[in-house]
Amino acid sequence: MPAAATIAPDTLIDRLRGITGPRGLITDDGDMAPFLEDWRKLYRGRAIAVVRPQSTEEVAGVVRLCAEAGIAIVPQGGNTGLVGGAVPGLDGASILLQLGRMNRIRTLDTLDFSMVVEAGCVLETVQRAAADAGRKFPLSLGAEGTAQIGGLIATNAGGIHVMRYGMMRDLVLGLEVVLPDGSVLSELTTLRKNNVGYDLKQLFIGAEGTLGIVTAASLKLFPQLRASRTLFFALPSLADGPKLLSLCREFTGDAVESFELIPRQGIDFATAHVAGVVDPLEGRPEWTVLTEISGRSDERLQEDLDRLVEEAFSAGLVTDGTIAQSEAQAKALWLLREAIVEGQRLAPGIQIKHDVSVQVSDVPAFVHAASEAIWRVHPDALINPFGHLGDGNIHFNVQLAAGASREAVDGVSDITYRVVDQFSGSISAEHGIGRLKAASYAKRCPKPRAELIARLRKAVDPKGLMNPLVFRAGK
Repeated sequence: MPAAATIAPDTLIDRLRGITGPRGLITDDGDMAPFLEDWRKLYRGRAIAVVRPQSTEEVAGVVRLCAEAGIAIVPQGGNTGLVGGAVPGLDGASILLQLGRMNRIRTLDTLDFSMVVEAGCVLETVQRAAADAGRKFPLSLGAEGTAQIGGLIATNAGGIHVMRYGMMRDLVLGLEVVLPDGSVLSELTTLRKNNVGYDLKQLFIGAEGTLGIVTAASLKLFPQLRASRTLFFALPSLADGPKLLSLCREFTGDAVESFELIPRQGIDFATAHVAGVVDPLEGRPEWTVLTEISGRSDERLQEDLDRLVEEAFSAGLVTDGTIAQSEAQAKALWLLREAIVEGQRLAPGIQIKHDVSVQVSDVPAFVHAASEAIWRVHPDALINPFGHLGDGNIHFNVQLAAGASREAVDGVSDITYRVVDQFSGSISAEHGIGRLKAASYAKRCPKPRAELIARLRKAVDPKGLMNPLVFRAGK
């Protein structure tokens, strides 16, 4: 852990102000408060100051000063993370480095299908800029109106389009990073082929700010879709989900953009607690999927979908379904998917979130095994396994009755993760480790991996100043 600071607080504040100017520094407790609590309100910390640099040079200056003073740095983007990785501890001995003022789009090259953006750019802004240029940046998730590129890189974010375009690390061509000593690693290449040894950018993607501060990134762009359809299907059983996914990929030339599992419990949460959400199908099916499929033209896509739907019903993989006939209908179907999260949050009881992944073909068996294991201990628990069936990432959320003990809540997560282990899965598919999952991660991290990570952190950040609470159990 960081050693005691070597510069007096007042002197530190004055020197920080000299680097960022008065607009880049917040020291008032009330003004700092919104930055010091995570989105889920699980963690609240204290900080010497919230520092808001506007350039890479300012970030480098702040980091050099903190290295000199022995002050820990907690980087923060849009503060939409779900594992407490962007909030400092309670000792008030660190600064929070908030990157929202670094929000320029530096370049956008339509012929190269690439763009270079700063870490504080909001995802939705990047998507819109790409679309305005006739291109597509495909990362898409619920917090895209707030989440920032730097945080998405630090956590290796996923979302609904991973099965087609990959995780955030698959969309990054190059990075600019301020290292723990304040030096700048500038590798903002947009080359697709650059085979000159270590691919250093991958060290920082998913590292949650423990090895350096991402200040800019070069990103891959894609052609805009010429045609797209949104479909909603009822399944005879959850076991038919992976089979239907396989059929969709085969019949459309692997043009499935997203494939989302929506359970009855999720629909009930959404329709009961979120205004404007409706159940698209009659008969209250237990398991449904929402899929978006693209094509080269409306005519060709419609031909593929006609064949797909006919085969799906003929094979007994679906019992009912609807295809959105307008943008408004498509938005209504996606509203249902997004409202599951808010609906469960507003439902009575205690919500327990799990972001896990298993092999796609194992999703039905995993959901069944984990549900049965929890119901043996908590027969009245409401289980809401929804999310990205297309890539095996299930948000296996559980609702216990209000007043459930901390031990009961922790026990549900322990049960869930032990079943994940049985399927050789991951306890963090797209949210990261942060502080929330540090203990569970430590239990499962193989010794050679843990030792290599520790040596890497020690080599890059010998003073242990970069987001020191992340990944570390009991901190």
